[in-house]
Amino acid sequence: MGHIRTGHRRFRAGALVAAAVLLAGAAVSCTDDGGGTSGKEPDATPSSAPPGSPATSPSGGALPASVTGQLPVWRACKAPADDPGAEAPVGRWQCASIRVPLDYAKPGGETTPVALVRARATDEKRRIGSLVFNFGGPGASGVAVLPGFADDVTRLNERYDLVSFDPRGVAGSSGVVCRNDRETEASHRIDNTPDTAAEEKAFLADSAAFGAGCAQRSGKVLPHISTANAARDMDVIRHVLGDRKLHYFGFSYGTELGGVYAHLFPKNVGRLVMDAVVDPTADFAGGARNQALGFQRALDNYFTSRGTAPKKGTAEVAALLKRLDAKPLPAAQGRELTESLALTGVVFSLYSKERWSLLTDGLAAAERGDGTKLLELADSYNSRDAEGRYSTKSHSQRAISCADARARPTADDVKSRHLADFTGVSPVFGPYLAWDVAGWCAQWPVPGTWESPQVSAKGAPPVLVVGTTGDPSTPYEGARRMADGLGAGVGVLISSKGQNHGSYGFSPCVTGHVDAYLLSGKVPKSGTTCG
Repeated sequence: MGHIRTGHRRFRAGALVAAAVLLAGAAVSCTDDGGGTSGKEPDATPSSAPPGSPATSPSGGALPASVTGQLPVWRACKAPADDPGAEAPVGRWQCASIRVPLDYAKPGGETTPVALVRARATDEKRRIGSLVFNFGGPGASGVAVLPGFADDVTRLNERYDLVSFDPRGVAGSSGVVCRNDRETEASHRIDNTPDTAAEEKAFLADSAAFGAGCAQRSGKVLPHISTANAARDMDVIRHVLGDRKLHYFGFSYGTELGGVYAHLFPKNVGRLVMDAVVDPTADFAGGARNQALGFQRALDNYFTSRGTAPKKGTAEVAALLKRLDAKPLPAAQGRELTESLALTGVVFSLYSKERWSLLTDGLAAAERGDGTKLLELADSYNSRDAEGRYSTKSHSQRAISCADARARPTADDVKSRHLADFTGVSPVFGPYLAWDVAGWCAQWPVPGTWESPQVSAKGAPPVLVVGTTGDPSTPYEGARRMADGLGAGVGVLISSKGQNHGSYGFSPCVTGHVDAYLLSGKVPKSGTTCG
């Protein structure tokens, strides 16, 4: 599974690919505005809006006219490039691709594509501008996810063009590919909590092989897919869409991306919302530890809701994982439920309170000796279809994470510094996440960017930061730290009492505050609490 994904995969910065399902439901449901739903291509129309504030290079100089002078040509969308079996967005949805500098230190050099999707504002006379979304991961395809989220933001779509994009290294934007389906399937049989020298060797060898595969298949883009570069791409997107300011809604990892954007371009920030917030003060290991804490909290809340003492329930799940470590359970179609896949199924179930019944069924079946239900949940998290084909979301997530993280902990670091600590935080999730600290970027072919991201945004307008008390993947404390990190007068914290990864669309109170802010500019009092 890798770090828990804020999108899914890596247990790390949360999962909003998972959240796309949790926030929106999986199906694309669109109305017809003249483009039609019969497969007929909508008119290919360039953006006619005037250019926004000039986009700049990291040195502050202007980007070349070949970048800033682009007008996106909007056409019918194609099926997502990173997800076998996924369908193309239809109806009002249109797609385009722009070019951005591959290396912003050489803005006049080679370029790389960024794929876009949009649905035009339904009330053109009252249109505010574009509202750009990022749904987490890292690794989530905005082109694939936004259409499925549209029903939750119909009010926003009245006055905003809804826009999202595939960040560089994802799907239609030079998506990273690191291994084939057969290799991915084999990796799920690796023991991710090694107990012997042989298991440790196999675990680290598989981790190194993943990075080598990325270098072989996607080596050109690997050094350039950091979050900072994705933030610079967002400023180009803002500019070519004709918006003077960037209006932005980021979920999960998308909050980190939004924080980095605000730091780099504080004067270009418009109305910016963060939900399911990543802790910007956490380093590589700290982010993993945060997730152990968050998912253990969610597991405790799950058991409490069932009238089971959390300590007792946790011990039972830990015992199940220990048995699976020794001997996997049989599952449907001749497959097996391993310790790693079982844990993945548990994680997927904890992203939303609405999935807790699936966890109950999966654990009960496993206790009866049938691993099928937990394996089905793991397949959903891993984006594996019935034919054994895998999405490459996890490839993108890992590559972007390792492009960001400077730290490269070793197995000895894990055993001496992290394993006991993480296990104390969570007997269920701690051992896996501790070992993942060593395996995630093992022998990664390019260096990382930072210990932790810079998000201070002096001079930016108020930014809405929403933290959920029971968020499993991005614990509530991260929202407080993000609000503080943005700076006085910038970070505006809303606290939501809930059990989901994110609150928009779940909490009417949060949804109301966010909509009022985005539509009317109404800024709630920092410290507001939603029940």
